[in-house]
Amino acid sequence: MLRRLRILPSFASARPILATAQRIAATTLLVAGSMLLSDAQAGDSDWPQWRGPERDGKAAQQELLQSWPEGGPKLKWTFAESGRGYSSVSSVDGRLYTLGSDEQTCYAVCLNAKNGQRVWQTPISRAGGGDDYNTGWGAGPRSTPTVDGDQIFVLSDVGVVSALRRQDGRKLWSVDLVAEYGGGIPKWGYSESVLVDGDRVLVTPGRGNFAIGLDRRTGKQVWQSKGVDAPAHYVSIMKGEVGGKSYYVTASSIGVVAFDTENGDKLFENPNSGNQVATIPTPLILGDQVYHTSDYGAGNVLLNLTASGSGIEAKQVYHLNQKTMLNHHGGVVELDGVVYGFTKANGGVWMAQEVSSGDTLWVEKLRGNTSGSIGFADGRLYCYNDKDGTVVLVEPSAKEWSPRGSLTLPRETTLPRGSGAIWAHPVIADQTLYIRDQNLVFAFDIAR
Repeated sequence: MLRRLRILPSFASARPILATAQRIAATTLLVAGSMLLSDAQAGDSDWPQWRGPERDGKAAQQELLQSWPEGGPKLKWTFAESGRGYSSVSSVDGRLYTLGSDEQTCYAVCLNAKNGQRVWQTPISRAGGGDDYNTGWGAGPRSTPTVDGDQIFVLSDVGVVSALRRQDGRKLWSVDLVAEYGGGIPKWGYSESVLVDGDRVLVTPGRGNFAIGLDRRTGKQVWQSKGVDAPAHYVSIMKGEVGGKSYYVTASSIGVVAFDTENGDKLFENPNSGNQVATIPTPLILGDQVYHTSDYGAGNVLLNLTASGSGIEAKQVYHLNQKTMLNHHGGVVELDGVVYGFTKANGGVWMAQEVSSGDTLWVEKLRGNTSGSIGFADGRLYCYNDKDGTVVLVEPSAKEWSPRGSLTLPRETTLPRGSGAIWAHPVIADQTLYIRDQNLVFAFDIAR
């Protein structure tokens, strides 16, 4: 669904220099082949963008601890200079990428994944402030970098999209969604994590130019949605396909909406999981179905999609908004026909929901927490709580909450975040758990 480019090192220097040195040449080539295989395997455990390789909250295959010792897994390192913001990290080929800001500047940061040392830092826009959006819940960037091939694509909280060179962070191009496309900064800042689809970078300015596609090499517009004039909220675009027809799907106050990837025509729309305050979670594409949820009374919907002529028909299977999944911003994960996540219903609880029927299977209250973000890797859920700084390792089950250990942040940020909490999502890559709290990034060893 998402085209991923991988840059592998050249092993030309491992070729034999002397034709007569056959034994040395054979040995050299064998070593080079082993190195190449090792590198490919390491790359297979990347987390290159928002919510993982497929943007669905699931990590690449890795061998990880199935339970944690008392006190949690071992802390590998801490980086304490990420700046303000709620951005998660992306992990590719031994490097981490995230966003942060100080009082003047929003910037992208690259870290060495082995030791947490900064590799480079690049300014991408001015810092957002109270004149731009409501910073009472914390200021700083909210988007997660998208890493694809030799480029990194980032979005600041005030709506500046930039392409950076992965090697050294050099800025290749920059586009201001407000100044150039008439977009409007959402009430709590731009939060979307851009989608790379081949040579196209998808992002949502909002309003008349609701969603656009930019050329990845130049930043010039190459695609635009049609038939929608709505504000940008906080949702990240997904790409799907049904009956040979590909589509981009996202959501806003108007609910779920999808567009033709070729001509930008609106293909379908459903208003029931949108809300006027803050529509945030990314839709789940489940084969020929789309599941979406949001808070503020909206609830969740399941849509059945079928190709119809040159379009797509979306039939609502259900819409539920009472004591069900009302996910605020921590996302949900689907496994074997069950959706897991944190709902604001019942005062805020973790829950499991059957996809086909929408039935609630179980709920679990962790007192003091009012929201939580989630990820999945190697048969376990990683449930990151927003108030007490804990991550609970959970075995997925349709029957009950099944914890297999927990950890607590070694320390919490001292940066002011107002009414905000711990909202960056957990990331699992290269047998490491990365969690962030504003300026602090922690790396935990979870290798089995």
